Amino acid sequence: MLSITHPSAFPPAPAGFNMAAHVLAHADRLADKPALQIVGDMVETYRYADIATAVRGTAAGLLGMGLVPGDHLLLQLGNTAEFPITYLGAIAAGIIPVPVSSQLTAPEVAAIVATIQPALTIRAPGMAAATGRTEDASILHDFRALPPAPFAMGDPDRPAYIIYTSGTSGKPRPVVHAHRAIWARQMMWDGWYGLREDDRLMHAGAFNWTYTLGTGLMDPWSVGATALIPADGVSADQLPALLAAHKATIFAAAPGVYRRVLRAGLPPLPHLRHGLSAGEKLAEDYRSDWETQTGTPIFEAFGMSECSTFISGSPARPAPVGSSGYAQPGRKVALIGPDGPVERGTPGTIAIHRSDPGLMLGYLGAPDETAARFQGDWFLTGDIGIMADDGAITYAGRADDMMNAGGYRVSPVEVEDALTAHPHITEAAACAVQIRTGTSVIAAFYVATDVIDEQELRNFMAARLAGYKCPRIYVAHDALPRGANNKLLRRVLRQEWETANGQA
Repeated sequence: MLSITHPSAFPPAPAGFNMAAHVLAHADRLADKPALQIVGDMVETYRYADIATAVRGTAAGLLGMGLVPGDHLLLQLGNTAEFPITYLGAIAAGIIPVPVSSQLTAPEVAAIVATIQPALTIRAPGMAAATGRTEDASILHDFRALPPAPFAMGDPDRPAYIIYTSGTSGKPRPVVHAHRAIWARQMMWDGWYGLREDDRLMHAGAFNWTYTLGTGLMDPWSVGATALIPADGVSADQLPALLAAHKATIFAAAPGVYRRVLRAGLPPLPHLRHGLSAGEKLAEDYRSDWETQTGTPIFEAFGMSECSTFISGSPARPAPVGSSGYAQPGRKVALIGPDGPVERGTPGTIAIHRSDPGLMLGYLGAPDETAARFQGDWFLTGDIGIMADDGAITYAGRADDMMNAGGYRVSPVEVEDALTAHPHITEAAACAVQIRTGTSVIAAFYVATDVIDEQELRNFMAARLAGYKCPRIYVAHDALPRGANNKLLRRVLRQEWETANGQA
């Protein structure tokens, strides 16, 4: 049987559509219900009526500044509610927001400005200056009181927003998404979240992270739930108490946050139904520790900036142990080899069909680069997976991160899972490094809470992995390099080791 899914057709978005209108469709009905609570030492609450008023007032303010539908708006905003309000306000008006990390340097911002050519940049204090027309973020507060602008309805296939990839495999790229992308996220509600109107979903990320923006805000609001976001400055070890105090029913975070939360310890969480994880592969020991401490599962999802998540476990269909789960209902997914979909049980590149409504419109100004990501009707993610007979997909790592050991292809994820099972190791990365021309071996890089004897670590790994999968080199680090979206940068470790050892 081929590694391909054959879902029932997912209905298309309505002809007259606006992403922000879809997100706020419940605002009138749930006017007095908390849509957003920023939690910490104090609690700041925004009702659905408050969010809708602020979004449509912001739309009016942006139009009043002379911006027109189709203009690019660069958002350099911090970890505050102004970020999602301005993002949705722009989309409501038909303006295309381009949110970027608050950590970018001046040269990085300059490169983005040159690429997207924004009509306006709105910038918070302390962030790298952009060239061109720039306004201080202080203008945003007064927009909320303006008479509301109508939603700019139109073709669901027209551009709605631009986000930048994390640059895990090289240069970050601007990804253009259509208004229909939010419509496609409905496939996640049951296919990953198990999301309900009565949920109180706490996301551990900052407002200006795309994982938070989608999973932590846009999706809860789209279904009429309450979003809980930690206040700026809240640390991971404070999250358990906040989960309990605010009766969170779902917790969403990246794997690294789960690690820190578990180290802090969790109180009883009687309202919690489950956790959600995305961004990178979740180590199995984090999952088991969470289940032991909370009595609830973690449902993991696989996705990317170009299509958000489309493979996951869910309350309705939990993922088998070790796998990332199943194609979400309505998603057409395949594992692709040189000649098309491979047989089940055979490694292939994870791909999603070009008809998926959540798939990007393309990379901005780069039609050739966009076309290069397709093989026929399949968009190739660059990640390797294996599909079981029942359709469950196991993630095996980036295609360019796969390692070769004595002729065998080895997944870095498998080696990293074995490393993080060690009681002193908190983070791990595995990659192939060149020790001399034409000869590469597997190297393990790790962060530990205590010094580990290398022979003891070798014995530990030998008990868990076949000999050809065991690292030949072990290197302790204070921290592992990560990109803007907190994704592990194995290529940086490889380059640093080879440079330090005369192989670069």
